Amino acid sequence: MEDYPETVLDFEDRFATEAACREYLAEIRWPDGFRCPRCEHREAWRTERGLWHCRGCGFQTSVTAGTIFQDTRKPLRLWFRAMWYVVSQKQGVSALGLQRVLGLSRYETTWIWLHKLRTAMVRPGRDRLSGTVQVDETYIGGERSGKCGRGAAGKTLVVIAVEDQGKHVGRIRLLRVPDASAVSLSFAVQEMIQPGSVVNTDGWAGYATLGTKGYIHEEVRPIAEVGENLLPLAHRVSALLKRWLGGTHQGAVRPSHLDYYLDEFTFRFNRRTSRSRGKLFYRLMQQTVQVGPVMGDDVRGGKR
Repeated sequence: MEDYPETVLDFEDRFATEAACREYLAEIRWPDGFRCPRCEHREAWRTERGLWHCRGCGFQTSVTAGTIFQDTRKPLRLWFRAMWYVVSQKQGVSALGLQRVLGLSRYETTWIWLHKLRTAMVRPGRDRLSGTVQVDETYIGGERSGKCGRGAAGKTLVVIAVEDQGKHVGRIRLLRVPDASAVSLSFAVQEMIQPGSVVNTDGWAGYATLGTKGYIHEEVRPIAEVGENLLPLAHRVSALLKRWLGGTHQGAVRPSHLDYYLDEFTFRFNRRTSRSRGKLFYRLMQQTVQVGPVMGDDVRGGKR
């Protein structure tokens, strides 16, 4: 049964203490009861330090070990508050904005926290897109205008995949790639889309081999019915992504950290119709215990 706060008052009442936060995290991590991460034994007793002591192998673990909260020196109450605030802001939140809300003294702390949460926004082993999918590329960032077309200097190439539900956009996936070669584009499609799906692209030669990869490849050509906007759903997502990066984050996204922002945009976009902030909080909380620890040094160095 899904259990989450419905309102901000409910949130504040439920997570008023550190003990309440730890118990909730334990329920999320072990919904069917404790399971030892070393031997998978189901029985344990609690130590005075709040650790779980496995009755099978004697291994001791904490509820935060193996999650994005591992080794945190801040209380879970503050982490929970950060997560609630992040999912409550429809357009996202900047590190500076979160720092002010939480009252933290160091900007870098909230910057790292946000990147850890963005990592958790991607569920390990998530389903790939299926059905009819539009695929296109777009260039992000760059301090210089660069040249136009595929190969724009100083910019980062992102492949966009969008489920085509008629006039409506379904789920999306975003993936940064080094270039627009057949190798890079085929890899992106295979990462994001289920084989057997119909993949609509423009006439770029980099997509020519998709038919040999298990996809039904349909090249959309300029005709009177579609005009020059060959892939309107993908173009719409591209425009929204750039507007979001330029608005909430004022375009201050380094290429080495772009993946984190792509993950957040995907998480928000695919849940854009949800009316329950509490459910988004619950979904994000579920994924914080699935992705594993995220170290600050890894975040500073950039993803992948």
